[in-house]
Amino acid sequence: MEELISIGRAFVEAMQSQRGIAHVDEIYAENAQSVEAVVPPGRDVRIAKGREAIKAKRQDWVATHEIQTLGAEGPYVHPPNRFSVRYEAEVTQKATGRKMSLREIAVYTVEEGKVVREEFFMLPK
Repeated sequence: MEELISIGRAFVEAMQSQRGIAHVDEIYAENAQSVEAVVPPGRDVRIAKGREAIKAKRQDWVATHEIQTLGAEGPYVHPPNRFSVRYEAEVTQKATGRKMSLREIAVYTVEEGKVVREEFFMLPK
């Protein structure tokens, strides 16, 4: 369980310090999957497959949103191999100027010291 806690804490710290894109190479398995709750606007799939696709998804999000605040709380561990993080963010869509308050939970599955799956759960309006 100590390894799971350590991985989770490192993950949360990277998100809090806005190193989430750089951290992908360090913590995600090559074949990791990222599963959104719904198909995000401007995209045609819910599931990003592979470390590079996850990194590209994050890069696209940062490129299309101005981040006013981003909070990451956790990890909340579920041994032997899962942890979750609670996110809150205030962002503005660059293309439209639309301000949004985002709140979601993400559950991360870890195998052999790497995240192999992340699943995002949204708070409905």
